[in-house]
Amino acid sequence: MSTYHLFISHSWDYSDAYERLLDLLGRDTTFNFKSHALPAPHPIVEASALELEQAIVEHLQPCSALVIMAGVYPTYGRWIDKEIEVARRLGKAIIAIKPFGAERISPTVRNAANAECAWSTRHIIGAITLHA
Repeated sequence: MSTYHLFISHSWDYSDAYERLLDLLGRDTTFNFKSHALPAPHPIVEASALELEQAIVEHLQPCSALVIMAGVYPTYGRWIDKEIEVARRLGKAIIAIKPFGAERISPTVRNAANAECAWSTRHIIGAITLHA
């Protein structure tokens, strides 16, 4: 069984959504994955633009996809544009997940995504396996 290496983008201010996603994916015994997300706390928080890009490249390089929570909050993060830019440059798939209960989606993420899926194990895994 293949293991999907995923860079799961998230805001540390919303780490509960990240933890719920890991739990959701981990419940499916037929799907193996490894998260390459930057752990919190991480010294890169105070990084220059170049250091931020280097950290994103380092964590995204071994991955087959960038997975983004597509709620509105990513639009305002200084990271999200850089993650999308690096994913495109490295030829990585971009999967947008609508967080459970979200009514709006970040236009930045929607426009960059290769796939957009609902907050459901079947939809998320289907998008990852199809595009990653």
